[in-house]
Amino acid sequence: MARRTLVRTAAVLGVAALALAGCSSDDSDSSSSGTTTSGSAAATTVSTDCTPQQATAGATPSTEPLRIGTLLPDTGSLSFLGPPMVAGTQLGVNDVNAAGGVLGQPVQLIPGDSGDTTTDTATTTVDRELAAGTQVIVGAASSSVSLKVIDKIASAGVVMFSPANTSDQFVCYPDKGMYFRTAPTDVLQAQAVAQLISDDGGQRVAILAMNDPYGTGLADNIQKNLIDSGVPSDQVEKIIYDPNAQSFNSEVDQIKNFNPDAVALVGFEESAKIITRMHEVGIGPSDGMALYGVDGNMGNALGEAVATPLLDTMQGTTPLTDVGAAFQDRLKAVNSALIDFNYAGESYDAVVISALAAEQAKSTAGVDIAANINSVTEGGTKCTSYAECLPLVKAGTDIDYDGITGELDFNDSGEPSIGSYGKLVFGPTNTLTTEGFVVVGK
Repeated sequence: MARRTLVRTAAVLGVAALALAGCSSDDSDSSSSGTTTSGSAAATTVSTDCTPQQATAGATPSTEPLRIGTLLPDTGSLSFLGPPMVAGTQLGVNDVNAAGGVLGQPVQLIPGDSGDTTTDTATTTVDRELAAGTQVIVGAASSSVSLKVIDKIASAGVVMFSPANTSDQFVCYPDKGMYFRTAPTDVLQAQAVAQLISDDGGQRVAILAMNDPYGTGLADNIQKNLIDSGVPSDQVEKIIYDPNAQSFNSEVDQIKNFNPDAVALVGFEESAKIITRMHEVGIGPSDGMALYGVDGNMGNALGEAVATPLLDTMQGTTPLTDVGAAFQDRLKAVNSALIDFNYAGESYDAVVISALAAEQAKSTAGVDIAANINSVTEGGTKCTSYAECLPLVKAGTDIDYDGITGELDFNDSGEPSIGSYGKLVFGPTNTLTTEGFVVVGK
């Protein structure tokens, strides 16, 4: 598996902790050696060994205008993620329409709120957008929200295209071939984390992960990648914890007793309690321990929740591409109040890919779009914008759209086979900087 590291000038990144993983009730046991699970529940796991379902184009193409709905968080616990994704989606529609639209007609955008898992907002939005005749819905941000509505959307023959879901649960989900995402799966993020640890010389590694499919999936794959890179299996200790526990003293004590030279922490807001406890026993990042986080905790929200300078030197990953200042300026033209750009590029690319797939299918029917999405992202003549790709598609050329987020090369699961991650580092004031990009995959 080829791996490339792209280094860019360090820049301050305002990334909030991203609680984007899906929650599942899968109770499959984890039987890996070197694994302990706190509490009474068995470690939850997700299988990614499958033949993904594929959409089949319909017999009669549709020439209706392409209607794209959004299912993005205007409200709820992830509302901080909404503005850049909404702006990215709008900018994508603007660019498609400026280049001639789809099948000669302008794309119609139907905005909608996803809320979060504590409400029925997503279901209400999806019902309204399906009734309006949408063929593509961009969203949701949260994997848990996506899981609430994916069956309804797929059964309606409508494309569901998430710019932010990373959970492994969707790799093999029975989605009738209608679910896609521009955010790379956590299988790839695990490669990026393991690469950071290996590049820093980690040879005895403790992995502390929350007990849900997001946590255990990342932990399993980090462990596998470390072993594949040459770390002996008995030098990797995996500890699975209950994120709702009142105390994490026992798990932190296990780490200390294992005496690792590196620790990977896969969690959400409870990471603040864990890191504070690590410092109390002398194994925090500011004490010299090499600590690595993931997209669930590598944000300025963690910096605000932990006393300064306890996070100093902690590093980790989040899905991130070097979209450049010009794209950010164009997003600000859509929404001048933007301060973050997380998943804006992924949202933009979801729109462009959907439009190109419809043009290639010569149809705006959802199943026809779905049957063409993967192919417009890989294997053909490279092009990097809708305006550049559209004439090629109209001429019958097989294209390979490389988007704002870079190379995509969708696999059979309808997701990027290449993942770009920011290498984020906390400084002595508990603020984050981006010190480079790690690209993993094909």
